[in-house]
Amino acid sequence: MLNADAALGLSGFLEWSEPVIFDRLLDGYRTRIGTGDTARKLARLHTRSWRSLISGDMAKFEALRWDLAEALDECRLDIDDVADADVEILIELLDIVMTRYQRSMRTAKGYHLALIALASRLAPPLRAA
Repeated sequence: MLNADAALGLSGFLEWSEPVIFDRLLDGYRTRIGTGDTARKLARLHTRSWRSLISGDMAKFEALRWDLAEALDECRLDIDDVADADVEILIELLDIVMTRYQRSMRTAKGYHLALIALASRLAPPLRAA
């Protein structure tokens, strides 16, 4: 169960993080497999899984992660590549929060707690996959 601060942080991430997540993923997939439709497709699918993660829809998140695993297999990528990308996203979101909300401790605290919650939600599906 999340406290109110973490819930506010997750709500904030739902409002503004999707373009940041997509851009980070697109860059990562382009680095791994080159430019083109496949990198964009993977980034979109992975971004959708992050949106489900942030919103707390774990059934949808797990289903999308399996879809992502299948799509990655076609590109000769694996779950370690997903884990690396997820870490990059967490770091990017943390950097944004630290920069943007350094003068608002309560808001920053909520985002930090939300990031901890997201990181803990990521762990089980990655082990299962």
